[in-house]
Amino acid sequence: MAGGLWREEAEANAIGTEYVRADFVPAEAAAKVRELLKRYTDQRIAFYLARDQSQVGRVNADTAELQGELWSSVVGAVTPQQTPVTALVVSGMNDVLNSQGYTQAAWWNRIPVAAWGLMGLIALACNLLLGYGERRTSPFALVLPIVVSISIFLIADIDSPRGGAIHVSPQNLIALSNSMKPQ
Repeated sequence: MAGGLWREEAEANAIGTEYVRADFVPAEAAAKVRELLKRYTDQRIAFYLARDQSQVGRVNADTAELQGELWSSVVGAVTPQQTPVTALVVSGMNDVLNSQGYTQAAWWNRIPVAAWGLMGLIALACNLLLGYGERRTSPFALVLPIVVSISIFLIADIDSPRGGAIHVSPQNLIALSNSMKPQ
């Protein structure tokens, strides 16, 4: 999730920048782009808050549809008059769309099964060595197994952003959504 958290900030920055750049297209198109960006931001928030795969599927489908509308609205607005400034608007929309793909990749790239197996073997070996070396019963003999268990639990929890005990709110996207003026 750590990568996902950083990506959430990058998404909010890309969307916020494009929201401001909408000033460079005609007023009617700018209003449409801003309204679509607001809806898109709400979909991105829903992506981060979704907890089950059926929600994620709906959010991804809605996001893909909005991406098509966003791209069409920007291209339609800048096609009649292509200038370096309007190219900046197109580039900004490209950044918005790319940031979603980077976020998705960060959520898919989890700790590999082989690494989990290695961590389990290391934990088991540490506990066996501790048990072998500690021939008498001591309350301190439980400290290492408990600390190792908590560490692995936290790693597993951070590696599964849709489940687990720790849930992080997409604060950057929520703040951006709240700052967008209704059209």
